[in-house]
Amino acid sequence: MFAAMNHDTYGDAYIRGILNTVKTIAMVGISPKDNRPSFFAFKYLLERGYRMIPVNPGQIGKTILGQKTYANLSDIPEPVDMVDIFRPSQHVLPIVKEALTLKPPPQVIWMQLTVRNDEAARLAENAGLKVVMNRCPKIEYGRLSSEISWMGVNSRTLSSRRAQNLGSGVQRLRLGPASEADNDA
Repeated sequence: MFAAMNHDTYGDAYIRGILNTVKTIAMVGISPKDNRPSFFAFKYLLERGYRMIPVNPGQIGKTILGQKTYANLSDIPEPVDMVDIFRPSQHVLPIVKEALTLKPPPQVIWMQLTVRNDEAARLAENAGLKVVMNRCPKIEYGRLSSEISWMGVNSRTLSSRRAQNLGSGVQRLRLGPASEADNDA
C-alpha cells in the first residue's frame, strides 16, 4: 500500500517526470470535433511526438487526426504508458479499473481539468501507478517547456516590443528545469 498523495498540488518535478517518461497516451473521451478541448489537447500532444491513441466508443472504425479510434482501453493492441481521461468525474472509476487490467498496466492515470475522483486515484496508486487530477497535460507541457511564455503569457513581463520570430512549424522543446532552482519535488 502506498501513502496517499496530496492531489491539490503537484511539484513541477513530478509533472515533468511524467511528461518526460511517457511515450504512448490513450485519451479516453476524445471528441472528433476540432473545436473541443480534447481535440486540441490530443493534437498538441501528437505534434510534440507522443504516440496518441483515441478512445471513444462512438467513433469505432474511424480515425481522429489519422489515429485509429478504439472503443475502450482493452481493445488497444499495444502497451499504453498513460491514460488521459476526458470524461466526467463520475465515469472515471470504471475507466481506471479497466486500465488496471491491461498487461502491462499504464504507468500513469491523468484526469483532465475539472476531473477528480479520489476513489479511482487511491485504487490506481495502490496498484503502483502515478496519478494526476484536475490538470491538462497540454497546459503543463506548455508551461514546463516555456512555450507558453514565448508570447508574454506567464512571463510576468509586459512589453510593447514585437515577439521574436521563432521560425515556422511546431517547436519541440525540452521539459527540463529552466534552472537548478526549479528542481523541486
